[in-house]
Amino acid sequence: MLLATILLLYPFPQSGDAVKAVVERPAGVSMDAAKDSSLSSALPSVPDPKIKTDAEIAAGSNAAGVTPALTAEPVAPGSAPLAVRPGKRAFNPEDVSEREKKTWYALIAVSSGAAAFDAWSTRRAISGGYGTEANPFLRPFSHSGAMYAATQVSPLVMDFIGRRMMTSRYPMLRKMWWLPQSAGTGMSVFSGVHNVRLVPSN
Repeated sequence: MLLATILLLYPFPQSGDAVKAVVERPAGVSMDAAKDSSLSSALPSVPDPKIKTDAEIAAGSNAAGVTPALTAEPVAPGSAPLAVRPGKRAFNPEDVSEREKKTWYALIAVSSGAAAFDAWSTRRAISGGYGTEANPFLRPFSHSGAMYAATQVSPLVMDFIGRRMMTSRYPMLRKMWWLPQSAGTGMSVFSGVHNVRLVPSN
C-alpha cells in the first residue's frame, strides 16, 4: 500500500518511445492543417443574394418598359350647395293682426268701465242700507273709496290672460283670447245692474 502511494506521487521518467511519439505529434497536426486548407479552397463561394437592391429594381422596371405611376391630383370638394328644405314656420308672438289689437284695447276700456260701474252701484246700495257686499275679497273695501281701485284688479287680470291667449302657440287658445275679458265685463255689468235694482227710485 505504501509502495503504491509512492509510485503515484513520484512518477518515473517515460521511455524513449513515448518521447518520440510526443515529438512527432506536431508534424501530424501540421499535415491535418494542410489537408483542411486544401479542403477550404475547394469549397464553393457564397451564392449571390436573391433580393435585388432598389436601384436594380428601378433599372429593371424601366428596362421592361413600365412607366412609374403618376401622382394623383387632389380631389376638390363639390361647390354645389346642400339642399335644405325649409322647416315649419314657428308662431311668432308678434304676429297679431291690427284688428285683434284694437279689439283687445276696446275690451280693456269696456271691462274697466264695467268694473267702475259695479263699484259705484255697490257703494250706493251699501251706503243706503239696501244690501251688503257678497264678494269676501271686496268686503273690506265696501265702506270706503278704495272700492273703485279694488274692483279694477279683476279686469287687469283678465286683460293679461286675454293677451297671453292671443299670443299663445296653441291655435285653440288664440281663437278664444277674447273670452276672459268678455266674461269679466259681463259679470261686472250684471252685478252693477243688480245693485241698481236694489235701491228704490224716489
